[in-house]
Amino acid sequence: MTHKMVQLQTEIAEHWKSKIMPFWSKLKDEIHGGFYGWVGSDLQVDQEAPKGGIATARQLWSFSAAYRVTGEEIWREHAEHAYRFLADHVMDREHGGMYWMVDAIGEPLDSSKHVYTQSFGVYALSEYYRATGDASALALAKTLFALIESKGFNVDAPAYREQFDRFWNEQPNEMLSENGVIADYTMNTHIHVLEAYTTLYKVWPDPQVKAALERLLGILYERVYDKNTKFLGVFFNKRWESIIDLRSFGHDIEASWLIDEALKVLGLEDHPQYAAMVTDIAYNILNVAVQPDGSLMNEQEGNHVDTTRIWWVQAEAMVGFYNAYQRTGDSRFLETIEQLWNYTQKHIVDYRPGGEWYWAVDENGTPDQHEMAGPWKCPYHNSRFCIELMERMG
Repeated sequence: MTHKMVQLQTEIAEHWKSKIMPFWSKLKDEIHGGFYGWVGSDLQVDQEAPKGGIATARQLWSFSAAYRVTGEEIWREHAEHAYRFLADHVMDREHGGMYWMVDAIGEPLDSSKHVYTQSFGVYALSEYYRATGDASALALAKTLFALIESKGFNVDAPAYREQFDRFWNEQPNEMLSENGVIADYTMNTHIHVLEAYTTLYKVWPDPQVKAALERLLGILYERVYDKNTKFLGVFFNKRWESIIDLRSFGHDIEASWLIDEALKVLGLEDHPQYAAMVTDIAYNILNVAVQPDGSLMNEQEGNHVDTTRIWWVQAEAMVGFYNAYQRTGDSRFLETIEQLWNYTQKHIVDYRPGGEWYWAVDENGTPDQHEMAGPWKCPYHNSRFCIELMERMG
């Protein structure tokens, strides 16, 4: 590893320990359990805010992974705290699955069930079991896996359905549709089911998980990935037809390394079509979405490019490009990671006392007024970026 890479690894590890993790640690709700659900752009904590099912799972994943890689007891305590809240309040013990949203004390606020939420439950519970060996967490992960497969999977499509009510009646997919459309199937849900099953397979290498992973890879390659443009489609109807001309640069580069992680656990790293898909996506995003200032744009709808620089997009790009470097040895990926990290440090990191990362900045580097913590802004993308690069760099 070059001196530059050693320096980069050191900076990222220090940033994770001194900036990212302390911010989320201080949001621990010692009275009602879980972690406070909202921090405004002014860094004020709303202790009465609802707590998201997805956010709870991502908190559990982040603290579990932190304990796994450091062995520090504080992160085990935080992971156990998140686990108890998820198991006792976010899980619907009567009808199965995880709620979309609970209130500050853990009572159901929005009892919708989304496959995306369930997938993050599988992901987090599997990581918690991986870190602690708590068999009850693995049992819950298996239960959610069975629910996703029995309720969420449409064999005829084949595809994973999206949104349900509390009783598992299918509903219009309002939670994970954007840009003025309601999608029957989304790329986003499929890549995160893949992510969840990959971690589950690491701790429970069961044939049914393997079969689901292999099927998912086929769906992504045949239905979601455009072999001509090298982009992934985003929103689809029930016939797997794309319903909007949209390219999500952050999701694409994130998907490239999540797909590769699935290939690794299945022993399919050298699968000719899938391996080519991984590197082709990474090269495509490198060529079309990286800006001269070193940042990654958000998305493009038709001819309109959204140049907003979003926190999670920068984080996932650094992991995706490092994965592509490991695949190809192409130094351009390393150079781009350095540029992305410099940009992130300069513009995305919030240097106010008690700050973390801004949600987004505009093309001039001016932060927006989004929340600093909420149902979607939680310790997942950027803490995972740090952990991934720390581990990959050795």
